Amino acid sequence: MFRRDRYVKVDGHADRRLHEHEDGSIGYYYAMRYTSERSTDPGLLVLTSLAEGPKHGYAITHDVEQLAGVRLGPGTLYGALARLEGNGLIEALPAEERRRPYRLTGAGSAALSEQLRALERVARSGLDRLRVAGAVQ
Repeated sequence: MFRRDRYVKVDGHADRRLHEHEDGSIGYYYAMRYTSERSTDPGLLVLTSLAEGPKHGYAITHDVEQLAGVRLGPGTLYGALARLEGNGLIEALPAEERRRPYRLTGAGSAALSEQLRALERVARSGLDRLRVAGAVQ
């Protein structure tokens, strides 16, 4: 299947991916759809933490650990921050002393909302199917 991908700018950020298929159809997908393959995805966890408001790296790490029981190492955290910022989903704020806070952009809020709704549908469907199979009550 032929597919040409390129990022298009929305609100000044390259936060959406354009897919052009051989049949001429075009689809847009938030870049977030391609950054989270599991519920403990660092990008998803960072976005969820920042949904509460701006935070610096240590505060994000602490919040993620409390929220999901996942400890993000420095390389994982700052790699996720760089990818999210590069995709226009978060932005760095001016440094406060030695700490640089980050906040969600409008595109980041939209991508997070879409991703969480998709995960909710999958979780609900999976639990329903387990109930039908008698594996869970």
